[in-house]
This record gives sequence, C-alpha cells and structure tokens, in this order.
Amino acid sequence: METALFLAMIVLSILLIVLVVVQARTPGMSSNDSSSLYTTRRGLEKTMHQTTIVISVLFLLLALIASLPIF
Repeated sequence: METALFLAMIVLSILLIVLVVVQARTPGMSSNDSSSLYTTRRGLEKTMHQTTIVISVLFLLLALIASLPIF
C-alpha cells in the first residue's frame, strides 16, 4: 500500500510538472496585447488549467495521507 501511494505521488508530480511547463509555453498566457489586461481561458487552455488544479489537489491529499503516522 505504501509503495502504491508513493508511486501515485511520483506519477502525479510528473503530470503536474508537465502541465505547468506546457501552460507556460502557450502563447495565450504571454500575450503582449496592451488593449486587454484580462483574457478568458477557453478551450484547451481552460481544460489544462482545471486539470492542473485537480491534479495539485490530488497530490496534496496524497501527501497528507502519506504523512499520517500509520505509514
């Protein structure tokens, strides 16, 4: 059980790193258009943002579970 928990944490951390790096490289995030200060995320960018949030929450929960004294 402990091995599966740590393996899941490793997989989630790799996914989280990949998602953050891909989001940083999208042209929508680094737009130099001064006419619009706020742009709405749409399509794939919105899905990647929501997926990043879900994976980070799952990683946090697994880290909290791993820190319990039963492990």
